[in-house]
Amino acid sequence: MGADGHTISRRSVLAATSALALAGASPFVQAQAGKMQSWPLGTQRRTGIHDLAPAPDGGVWFTAQASGHLGWFDPKSGRTELIALGSGSSPHGVIQGPDKAAWITDSGQNAIVRVSWPDRKVQVMRLPQGSAYANLNTCAFDGSGDLWFTGQGGWLGKVAVKTGEVTVKESPRGRGPYGICTTPAGDAWWCSLAGSFIARIDRATGESMIVEPPTRNQGARRVWSDSRGRIWVSEWNSGQLSVHDPQAKTWRQWKLPGTDPKAYAVYVDERDVVWVSDFGGNAVFSFDPRTEKFERYGFPRESANVRQILGRPGEVWLPESGTEHISVIRTA
Repeated sequence: MGADGHTISRRSVLAATSALALAGASPFVQAQAGKMQSWPLGTQRRTGIHDLAPAPDGGVWFTAQASGHLGWFDPKSGRTELIALGSGSSPHGVIQGPDKAAWITDSGQNAIVRVSWPDRKVQVMRLPQGSAYANLNTCAFDGSGDLWFTGQGGWLGKVAVKTGEVTVKESPRGRGPYGICTTPAGDAWWCSLAGSFIARIDRATGESMIVEPPTRNQGARRVWSDSRGRIWVSEWNSGQLSVHDPQAKTWRQWKLPGTDPKAYAVYVDERDVVWVSDFGGNAVFSFDPRTEKFERYGFPRESANVRQILGRPGEVWLPESGTEHISVIRTA
């Protein structure tokens, strides 16, 4: 453990056990102490850490939404580096591309930003001239190597990586596009927070085929695919974790434990274990679809507010937007 790191105490991990007594709550167990490690970012300015993604060198990138930077965190030393993205930058999502670069949705610049690695060269790809403000959120690469992205203002877009062309299209039913993911087959799926649905993109036409979840007005916030191509959804308004099987055309859903869960981020790890963050309970849950049990990981800091989850084998990384910390749960 680095000098700046610390491990969550058993007292904090065992908080909120009264949730077990709630009628209709899904079964869950408390996480064992010692699995989560956290560091303060230690920057001189507030970063507004939002999304993160493992970097190819063992570090972790994060979007510094408040300061307009791509952050890079080194878990070995606890050191944080900030890379300026441009005037007016307000980055939201970040992922690692097939080219090992950081690809960023930058709502402040109304642009996709690429930061090559390790030389840290910044390339700004603005939306087409005359485009409306999209309020860019998240992005994902499809099976053909093109980048698809969402704009909560009511837009979907694509970067054709071979040509560099950026195109945008109005989303069906207007504002709301937020989370996006790709399946092992290379298909892109996204969800609408305001519209409360999920949709698959036709990669040839850019059109979206809407799929309605069974819970109305559930507030689908983020989506992630498992190894079977099933789409897992974090439902902000309903406090549920749900899953859609496109082949069987079925849905299942589970209420997060606690009195007022608010499911924000969702991620499926290499074991097909599902992770979901809960603003209401100041926690992250793992969910095993085989046993249908939740395991709770509570935070020792109030209002951690984990807005996105990503990882690499054996590691699940968490950006604490409310506390300017970064945490990891080691599963290996």
